[in-house]
Amino acid sequence: MSHDGHMTSEQFRLIGRRMVDAVADYWDRVGNLPVQPPTAPGEVFASLPEFPPATGQDWDSILRDVEHLVIPNLTHWQHPRFFGYFPANASFPAILGELLAAGLGVQGMLWATSPACTEIEMRVLDWLGSLIGLPDSFLFRGGVGGGVIQGTASDAVLTAIVAARARTLAAHPDVDPSRLVIYASEQAHSSVLKAALIAGVARAIDDREHVRL
Repeated sequence: MSHDGHMTSEQFRLIGRRMVDAVADYWDRVGNLPVQPPTAPGEVFASLPEFPPATGQDWDSILRDVEHLVIPNLTHWQHPRFFGYFPANASFPAILGELLAAGLGVQGMLWATSPACTEIEMRVLDWLGSLIGLPDSFLFRGGVGGGVIQGTASDAVLTAIVAARARTLAAHPDVDPSRLVIYASEQAHSSVLKAALIAGVARAIDDREHVRL
């Protein structure tokens, strides 16, 4: 470490190579690991110190913990036989992209906070919209559309419902907001109901026989 206790750029390079090797080694063997760990609830929690360490650990110790405590107790989402929940596959290019994004450490909440981040996002979302056949009215290049990358599906659903509510009230200013309704089947994802409750427009339609609205 440097005299002020921070990792130096040379140490970052050395340890970074070890971390890349650790990830690559994991991917080489993940297919031979059990998809679901034979871990009992509370087992990992009980194996951790009750109080935080007074000093930081060296990287050898951290990597040993990853190997002996973390990996054996993971549900391996990148396993070739993992088919649960939803597609969440990573890739080496995506991992390197995350490393670059973390290293640059920019905040893209506004254009002024990072022009390149904002405008690359705009262009890539236009590409995505074109690939799925959206008209120009949904895209930045159309002058009235555009989108933003959300952190989770739940965030995206809530954003869409709040945007729809705002647009409806702007077009119908005399409407009582409490009268707004969103219709969703009981088969809809739980994020839809939660977002509707937050927005104050929740109502579910029970059609278990036909599983449709």
